[in-house]
Amino acid sequence: MAKYLVIVESPAKVKTIKKFLGPNYEVAASNGHVRDLPKSQLGIDVEHDYEPKYITIRGKGDILANLRKLVKKAEKIYLATDPDREGEAISWHLYESLKLSNKKVYRITFNEITKNAVKDSLKNAREIDMDLVDAQQARRILDRMMGYKISPLLWAKVKRGLSAGRVQSVALRIICDREEEINAFIPEEYWTLDANLQGDREKKPLLAKFHGDESGKITITSKEQLNQILQQLENTGFEVADVKKSERIKKAPLPFTTSTLQQEASKVLNFTTQKTMRLAQQLYEGINIKGSGTVGIITYLRTDSTRISEEAAIHAKEYISKQYGDSYAEQEIKDAKSTKKVQDAHEAIRPTDIETTPFSLKESLSRDQFRLYQLIWKRYVASRMTQALYETTSIKIAAGKYRFHVSASKVLFDGFMSVYTNEEETKENSNLLLGNIEKGDVFVNQNFEQKQHFTQPPAHYTEASLVRSLEELGIGRPSTYSPTITTILARRYVVKENKNLYVSELGEIVNRIMKEAFSGLVDVDFTATMEGLLDKVEEGLVNWKTVISNFYPDLDEAVKKAEKELSEVEIADEVSEEACDLCGKMMVVKYGPHGRFLACPGFPDCRFTKPYLEKTGIMCPKCGKDIVVKKTKKGRRYFGCMDNPACDFMVWQKPSDKKCEVCGSIMLEKGNRLVCSDEECGHIVERIVEETANN
Repeated sequence: MAKYLVIVESPAKVKTIKKFLGPNYEVAASNGHVRDLPKSQLGIDVEHDYEPKYITIRGKGDILANLRKLVKKAEKIYLATDPDREGEAISWHLYESLKLSNKKVYRITFNEITKNAVKDSLKNAREIDMDLVDAQQARRILDRMMGYKISPLLWAKVKRGLSAGRVQSVALRIICDREEEINAFIPEEYWTLDANLQGDREKKPLLAKFHGDESGKITITSKEQLNQILQQLENTGFEVADVKKSERIKKAPLPFTTSTLQQEASKVLNFTTQKTMRLAQQLYEGINIKGSGTVGIITYLRTDSTRISEEAAIHAKEYISKQYGDSYAEQEIKDAKSTKKVQDAHEAIRPTDIETTPFSLKESLSRDQFRLYQLIWKRYVASRMTQALYETTSIKIAAGKYRFHVSASKVLFDGFMSVYTNEEETKENSNLLLGNIEKGDVFVNQNFEQKQHFTQPPAHYTEASLVRSLEELGIGRPSTYSPTITTILARRYVVKENKNLYVSELGEIVNRIMKEAFSGLVDVDFTATMEGLLDKVEEGLVNWKTVISNFYPDLDEAVKKAEKELSEVEIADEVSEEACDLCGKMMVVKYGPHGRFLACPGFPDCRFTKPYLEKTGIMCPKCGKDIVVKKTKKGRRYFGCMDNPACDFMVWQKPSDKKCEVCGSIMLEKGNRLVCSDEECGHIVERIVEETANN
């Protein structure tokens, strides 16, 4: 009979860990959390020191009953939940639910599910870290307070089923702010000028880029300016004024954290954050490898640490020396400097065994598991290798008073790039052969290449870039990035098209309400400060109830104020100009899960509905019918002809009733300006000046 009981979170780990520990150990799973705050009420006694009320999660009664039977038979109980705040809290909830105060109870953690790691954890058993538990409790209660206090206001203001969250509302605001930047962006014209130069010693022409004059860089902002420069360059000779050669190093990348793994998997593999975390969880919990059984092949996946254990670093150095040569192995054990406290797991994401190559596992992994493991393995191996070395050549070419530049680089030593490169590093350089060019060499210009460009607005957020921004701003933690994005997509506050995230009409409404009524709570700096306070709770420097007691009164006051103010500006059903096809009543605008629609006000007697087409009052320039506000299948707003698909006119920005003075195209509203819809024209008019003049 087993003497010892080990309780883990996931059933997927049970078989693997049981195999490592042998017959004296019984291994059972809690299936995640067993207790939580009740769904039907706030669950926090705000009148009595903010004491939380925990209840058994529905469906977990049988699991706890089975665990209690196992506890009675065990001499010692080891709580082996995940090595982070959440895992520590689950261990504490198990301790309380199973009434283990009279038992020998130990907390063990392992960063990887391997035989050595699990056995070492038993040797280093400890007590439950209540500072970690309290940090998780504080986060859970803060989120509960904000969600349960603000969400009912959104139900009254817009529709039922909406939600607000401490992190999700800030993420939504960040995306909305970027949308506003993009919509207000005014493109600016600029030109590039390249010269194809032929020398006596070079077989291929040299592509030189216009830089400026003797005084420095010049940006060509118009065709007129370009023509003046070209005129002055007529019959001008091209002579090499300066040649500089130098060496440049490119440092090896750091191993993956949760954030960087999500970003790279999105960029390279086109995975969503949710898919990346799901696959990484499978690789961590264990893969059935032919000949070895079930083994965890990567370390814990929720971490913002780039540290590598000394043992793993030594093993990596030996492997790289053997496979690639001593010159490729990093000579020093490096540890990245961090400007903030490292949270959760205490190592980067890496293979549990560097010698378990992706190729050796190909038959044991699904296609997506293989691709993600290969990415993790290559990044880790590269992180332990030497830097790459480049030779760079920079040539300055004089053409009268103007200057053209040519630059190129070649790899002298590939270092880590023998294993891990990206698209930018593998692009060919058209000017690689610059070794024979010397100062004083003369070139003949064969022809100029001139191109018109326009500055581009900030890019729409993708899941990867949003994760990067959240991390840089100090909002959320490794375990929150994926669920935060999943939530705002599921609520349809944000929609995704071709990787880009766009705010839906519903998202705009929710964000506006949050900014108007709870601007302080959805402030980026405030949220980041709150994360810092939670870190201090984890360090034992701040009492968790102090954080709650400072937060709740402000929240409560803001909610009471918003209840009064929002009730005064509550949106009544907007009456449309469309009559009900069945009863003739004027239809009203309603909000549904997919945006606005028209419904008969005679509901429930009359249930007629039809799509809502918001007219802009502007006529289609192609067919003369109304331009209406429409939405893509995923909820992104655009402006198109109501006669679609017969007429294909559409634009992303709101059209104006004014026509372009230069080309006659329709003008679009961008901030305080009107911009021609024809990008080649690019004519711009100040909208505020015109409106003032018309008044």
